[in-house]
Amino acid sequence: MPAGQPPAAGKIIADDGEPMPNPDAEDHYYAALDLFAEGEHERAIAEYRAAIAADPEYTEAMHGLARAYQDLERYDEAIETSERIAQLDPDDVLAHTSLSILYQKKGMIPEAEAEANKARILGWKQQLRADKQK
Repeated sequence: MPAGQPPAAGKIIADDGEPMPNPDAEDHYYAALDLFAEGEHERAIAEYRAAIAADPEYTEAMHGLARAYQDLERYDEAIETSERIAQLDPDDVLAHTSLSILYQKKGMIPEAEAEANKARILGWKQQLRADKQK
């Protein structure tokens, strides 16, 4: 969840203050992980989509979906999914890193470099915050 934003209405909040995905979404997510590991990318995509349908803000499932699309060279769909993650959580380093990789694969070098820079800066900020908490 982005810093400073309240959890979505109706979300169960974990001890760390982060919203938990709904149980149906989680079931689909774990099924997708198993399918992905077995190389069943199309079936994994269906499960990731079901997880996101059950919890439209479930960014972990979106990360999996984007990766499955990437592995199938469905770059436009992977980019769309990664952009959605970045909209939901602008501080998600992995979303920006994924976008950088995907843009590079499409030959969109300026966009790839811009996203890589965003990821790098976010990573530095997170490291500085972690260092302050020590």
